Amino acid sequence: MNESPLQACVRSAVETYFRDLDGATPHGMHQMVLDAVEKPLLAQVLARAEGNQSRAAEWLGLNRNTLRRKLLQHGLTE
Repeated sequence: MNESPLQACVRSAVETYFRDLDGATPHGMHQMVLDAVEKPLLAQVLARAEGNQSRAAEWLGLNRNTLRRKLLQHGLTE
C-alpha cells in the first residue's frame, strides 16, 4: 500500500494510541480523531486562503455557512 505522508502520520498516531491504551478498550475513536484533526485543518486552510472564508470553503469542499459554523465551534473566528 502506498501511503501519503498524512495517512502515515494518522496510522502512526493510531498505533501509538492503541499502545498507550495498554489493553484498555477504546471508545469513540472516530469522533476523537475528527475532533483532533478538524481544528488545525481549518486553521491552516484559512491561513493559506488569507482569511478568505469563501475560498477556504471551496478548497475544503464545504458550504461557506458550514465552514463558518465550524470556525465558530473551534473558536477560530468571532
